[in-house]
This record gives sequence, structure tokens and C-alpha cells, in this order.
Amino acid sequence: MSALYRQLTLRDEADTVALGSRLAAVLTPGMLVFLQGDLGAGKTTLCRGLVRGLGHRGAVKSPTYTLVEPYDNTVPPVYHFDLYRLGDPAELDAIGLRDYLDSEHLCLVEWPGRGDGVLPPADLIITITQVGAGRQADLKAVSLRARRALAALDDRLSGAVT
Repeated sequence: MSALYRQLTLRDEADTVALGSRLAAVLTPGMLVFLQGDLGAGKTTLCRGLVRGLGHRGAVKSPTYTLVEPYDNTVPPVYHFDLYRLGDPAELDAIGLRDYLDSEHLCLVEWPGRGDGVLPPADLIITITQVGAGRQADLKAVSLRARRALAALDDRLSGAVT
């Protein structure tokens, strides 16, 4: 199965949050989403839009120091990982990574490269890069369910995110 790609222009932070909210409407429990990009690219901002799009009303912070932030009050529940400070991929086994990866939760992983060799393959890979004053989001659907999600996302794209 070949991957499905989408490339979106994000003019500002509001566009990044809006993309996260739109993704919330199409992603399904059990999916693993990798978020790639430089520091300050907007990975956590996109996660904030996604988690709020799933019903969370509180703060959405980067779990840089805790490695994982659970959002059990969303539908589906979300585990948000930030592996930036991970010293060794083997540490993921120590925190019980496999227990987090189940069919009931949506898992968002920032800095997935730091978990190489331990993390399973992603369903969806989102790479955010700075382009001028804005950002570009490249979405690559690897699994069948991510392909379906991106196809559904097309129907929801209008307004700020193009």
C-alpha cells in the first residue's frame, strides 16, 4: 500500500490550531501519530488544537519533562508524548510505552526519532517546517486508517487552512 500525502499552508498559530481541530474530527482510537519539526515549529500547538478538538478544556502543555501527558477526558482518550529529552530509546520500555499503545487511545508523539528502534511504525506522520512567516504541514498517511482519515480531512479543509 502506498502512502497518501497532503501538504498544507499554515499562515499562523490559529491555522495550526485549526488543523489540529480538523484532525480531531477524523483520527480514530488506536492511531499513532508522529509529529516532526524543529523546536518552535508548532508541534505542541497542533496537539493543543487536536486535544481541544476532542473535548479537553484545560491547558495543553508540552510533556517535555514528564515524557507523557494523558488526556482521559477526551473522546478518544489521548496520550501526548514529547521525547525531546529522552536519553535513550530503551527508557521508553522503562515507562511502559507498550501499555500506552492500545486500541482505545490516540497517541501523539513529538520527536519520534528519539524513540527509534522502540516505537512501532506510525499511522500518520506530520512534519511541520517554517516557510517565511508561516509554516508548512506535510501529512503522510502510512496505514489504511490514516489514509481514510486524510481522505476525510480533505472534505473538512476550508477557510484558514489550505
